[in-house]
Amino acid sequence: MEKQRGLGYAAALGGGAILVGPYIQPPWLMALIIILFALILMRFFNTKYLTYTFCILAGLYGVGLLPFFVLATTLAMLALGELVFQSGADDLNTYLYYVISTAWAGMLVMVYLNEKAMLMLVFGIIAGVLLKVILLKYEDSLVLEGIGIAMTMYLIKELNYQTNLQILIIAILIAFAFGYFAFRFKTADLSGLFSAALIGITLMVFADARWFIIMLAFFILGSVCTRYKFEYKKRIGVEQGQSGARGYRNVFANGIIAAAAAVLYGVFVEPVFIVMYVGCVATAAADTMASEIGVTGGIPFMITTLKKVPIGTNGGVTPLGELVALLGGFLVSLVALALNVISPWMVVVCTIAGFVGTNIDSIVGATLENRGFLGNAGTNLVATIGGGLFAVALYLAVH
Repeated sequence: MEKQRGLGYAAALGGGAILVGPYIQPPWLMALIIILFALILMRFFNTKYLTYTFCILAGLYGVGLLPFFVLATTLAMLALGELVFQSGADDLNTYLYYVISTAWAGMLVMVYLNEKAMLMLVFGIIAGVLLKVILLKYEDSLVLEGIGIAMTMYLIKELNYQTNLQILIIAILIAFAFGYFAFRFKTADLSGLFSAALIGITLMVFADARWFIIMLAFFILGSVCTRYKFEYKKRIGVEQGQSGARGYRNVFANGIIAAAAAVLYGVFVEPVFIVMYVGCVATAAADTMASEIGVTGGIPFMITTLKKVPIGTNGGVTPLGELVALLGGFLVSLVALALNVISPWMVVVCTIAGFVGTNIDSIVGATLENRGFLGNAGTNLVATIGGGLFAVALYLAVH
């Protein structure tokens, strides 16, 4: 009960700061007021981490590193979102209520301050709910959640990218529907649901729906290949975790660089970022197919020494794995060609990039991952970076 009362007072503090903030200058004075009241709350109520968050955000505003709109929106989303979340369980419905409450909080602030920043608000909400899912078990998660929301919105604001509201709404509906069905069919967990939605919205807003379909093609290929001889892979201990359900690490490792390429394309409209995007997705598809199908292709050999190693060893490759890697990159490139995103000769570039990226994954797995310097997600991330950059280099060399 005390926790709820403390949260209620914190929400009141956030609301008061939003109402009077535009009229109190200079910014450092408003920051001091927020910090003072936040410390008083911590003294009498159980609001330690919320107080830390309020103080950090107010401090950033006070020294001019955070616009007031970003500060106000983050405070409103944090306070109201936490009030809603504390009253529910750790399930999909509670996260849905969290999204709805933070959306209302953000829109009220937007209307009050006469700002038009729906794109910024959407990314802030998704960043908030994703961090909530990922960091829930940590006591100080609220601090990282608040900073993550603020920094995400600040980044989108600084990009100054304009998008049509109708396109944004369609992107939200499609991306969340995709994430939801992936969750329902157990190909993604809750963190995978929201991270996939984040990447999907990024692709459709900064590029177009065709880019999302290319990523969807990879996801379908990956899901099918994960289920391929799953019982056999489970028996030998090399199956994808959680019965094939993928989490945020897997989604971001395979999709974050591709999403960055989409953002770069949206801002600069240069064809080189198209090749980078398809090269990244081709690498992700090729690597997934090589891992999930190649592991059933007999005894592998280490890519760095060509010596036989046990099945499932990082850096171990099989002829079947190499073949399906080439096929995976080609299939993704073919989808991109069919959607008129790339030209026929770019298919060759991106297919080769996917194959190269897959073998970069094997080399990194054989060296850095086997020595404990990287985990599987880190290895996949390095591979997608390598495949994307190789696609760019090859494109520029033959263009």
